[in-house]
Amino acid sequence: EVQLVESGGGLVQAGGSLRLSCELRGFTFADYTVGWFRQAPGKEREGVSCISNTDGSITYADSVKGRFTISSDNAKNTVYLQMNSLKPEDTAVYYCGIGPRWYYYCAHGKSPAYWGQGTQVTVSS
Repeated sequence: EVQLVESGGGLVQAGGSLRLSCELRGFTFADYTVGWFRQAPGKEREGVSCISNTDGSITYADSVKGRFTISSDNAKNTVYLQMNSLKPEDTAVYYCGIGPRWYYYCAHGKSPAYWGQGTQVTVSS
């Protein structure tokens, strides 16, 4: 059974930082991509960042470029999202997702094969 376990959300003041973690369990894909998405109240879910395990390709939404950094630690089967210079508009539930041969679709905001449970990020002004 594939499981994605997220952690690291919380409450932070504007300008602060948080690091989200997404631990990957039970998957056997050789070629996969992990993506971070977010959904703010009353808004549609949007793609934030994607990372391919095949060639390390990375993509970011324009709204987070230069502030967020995605990375992976294959030894720990964990993908991270380092979020700096946070803004109130970054407030949302953040989800990680994983899919086989999914990088192109992740970069275009398409849903993954598997989702994590989500973690709340709240940025106060």
